[in-house]
Amino acid sequence: MGIVTTTITVTNFEDEVLATHGYIPSEKIRSITINNAVVRTRTHFLCLPADVIAKLDLPFVEEIEVKTATGIRTVRLFKHVSLRVQGREALSRCIELSEDESAILGLIQLEELGLKPDVDNQQLIVLPDTGKDTYHLAY
Repeated sequence: MGIVTTTITVTNFEDEVLATHGYIPSEKIRSITINNAVVRTRTHFLCLPADVIAKLDLPFVEEIEVKTATGIRTVRLFKHVSLRVQGREALSRCIELSEDESAILGLIQLEELGLKPDVDNQQLIVLPDTGKDTYHLAY
């Protein structure tokens, strides 16, 4: 079994809103594409390195405690990240990693985007979004 990685694009959602309403030109929208983001189903959050969060100027929400393999850790939580992966898009929050850590795509984002890791082939599977096998679940 291997590690699944993917390319993600993260964007400041507030910039997107401002551009939509004509307050800033679309060229001013802050956005970063990250290659080799690690897919982890045991991680709930989108996790981004501190320098990416700073470049996007994401709004800080609060400090939270999270469980890690080495115990409880306090991390900073940010909001208003527009996340794009393999043609799918979601609005997300993220937690801050140190600059030397790889971005992580967590379980909540995978579920929301309809993506499933295929560990044997080291890739993401894009689940159907229409018909009887749609990944959209209402109740």
